[in-house]
Amino acid sequence: MTENTAYNTLEALFNKISNLNHLANMAHWDAATMMPPGGSEARGQALAEVSALVNELVSDNLTGELIEQAEQGKDLLSDWQQANLREMRRQWFNASCVTSELVKAQAVASSRCENAWRKLRAENNWQDFQPLLMEVVNLVREQAAMRSEASGLSAYDSLLELYEPGQRSNNIDRIFNQLKAFLPGFVENTVQRQAGETLIHPAGGFPERKQKALALELMEIVGFDFRHGRLDKSHHPFCGGVPDDVRLTTRYNEEDFTESLMGVLHETGHAKYEQGLPRDWRTQPVGRARGMGIHESQSLFQEMQVCRSLPFLRFAAPIMRKHLHNDATPAGCWDAENLFRLNNRVKPDYIRVNADEATYPLHVILRYEMEKDLIEGKLQVADIPEVWDQKMQEYLGLSTRDNYKDGCMQDIHWTHGMMGYFPTYTLGAMNAAQLYQAADKAIPGLAEMIGRGDFSALNEWQSKAIWSWGSYHGIDELMRQATGETLNPEHFIRHLQTRFAAD
Repeated sequence: MTENTAYNTLEALFNKISNLNHLANMAHWDAATMMPPGGSEARGQALAEVSALVNELVSDNLTGELIEQAEQGKDLLSDWQQANLREMRRQWFNASCVTSELVKAQAVASSRCENAWRKLRAENNWQDFQPLLMEVVNLVREQAAMRSEASGLSAYDSLLELYEPGQRSNNIDRIFNQLKAFLPGFVENTVQRQAGETLIHPAGGFPERKQKALALELMEIVGFDFRHGRLDKSHHPFCGGVPDDVRLTTRYNEEDFTESLMGVLHETGHAKYEQGLPRDWRTQPVGRARGMGIHESQSLFQEMQVCRSLPFLRFAAPIMRKHLHNDATPAGCWDAENLFRLNNRVKPDYIRVNADEATYPLHVILRYEMEKDLIEGKLQVADIPEVWDQKMQEYLGLSTRDNYKDGCMQDIHWTHGMMGYFPTYTLGAMNAAQLYQAADKAIPGLAEMIGRGDFSALNEWQSKAIWSWGSYHGIDELMRQATGETLNPEHFIRHLQTRFAAD
């Protein structure tokens, strides 16, 4: 059979790009965990060079010509190679829409903004943060304009395409409006009902080393492969690295161990997805995760669908007690039912990452609406605190006036210029509920398996349904194949009604 030499050349090129991204990912992880403060400027410049180099390699005219040549001989390619070529074209198009100069300028501005944010957020200093964020937003607007002109999409949809291919804001508006109609009344009723519950709080004073030991044990039980990953500490929890070397981070609150533990289990869901991606295609575009909504579905599948469930907590309670019990801990606090009530409180709060799963979508909707208006020029950076406060009062009944660190400065995403990303969190929550309900139908006795700490069948199901496919399928087809239908918000609503139902 005649070879498709253009395609072979492309595979070699994208393997090189994967290696460069590998090193950049590790440099980002080091910057968040190990790097001394004085290294930030130089690290930002180095990462900017790598970002520009990768963009140049992907967007080069020769790359586009090779893609066209390879497409002419696609009949010589296997199904996976054809899917890989499709993803190569998508990456080339996304990269060729913007100039390397803009990519480099964004990397420098984002690095400067993020490093300042770490200090300025702690100081509640919006005044000094605002001009740094304004520089980032202006560059993102410039990027969106370029992408919009090339794609024919709206400015915001052209950014959304980077994180959730095929998704459009008019569809997100429809889905989020359905949630906005349901959630406020549901949250109010649940808060009132839970007010009558008896809670036994474990005594504070949970040393970081004990929390980490607990996290490591549970990570291994649910299926994290420590031969290809590790857990560290950072200012903002994340999952990074590459499939063969996944880097998780968390932060610790010695008065509340659940904050770190559930965060670790959340990131472990991301990590298991990365570790489960198709091994033969990991350096190629088709071997990457299929969009951030699917990625987030895997973290929320692990955290919300599984690890906050009563069967899991019945299994995990003795392990938690083993690591964390002290003489001041009241009797009954380690009972699974008590842990379930503690880990499933519905309470409007300021901080998105600490929000319960009923109020969390409202945090996301707030950010989605604001960033869309920022990109479209309907909202200016200087007005962010005021609008944030208005929406927090409307959606969650809380005011963030003059409280920037717990309001508009709490997230790292906008410092990175990651606009179009936030809606994927709630799309992921809905995907997770739909996927878990499909798994529950497919695996007899799933709850009982979780209750005895046996995750083998569930991990195998997730691997066959999601992980092993990488980006072979589009999002809709992947969900249809796994669950029998495309994303349907009713599954998420049903999950909330079941989880928070009155006894």
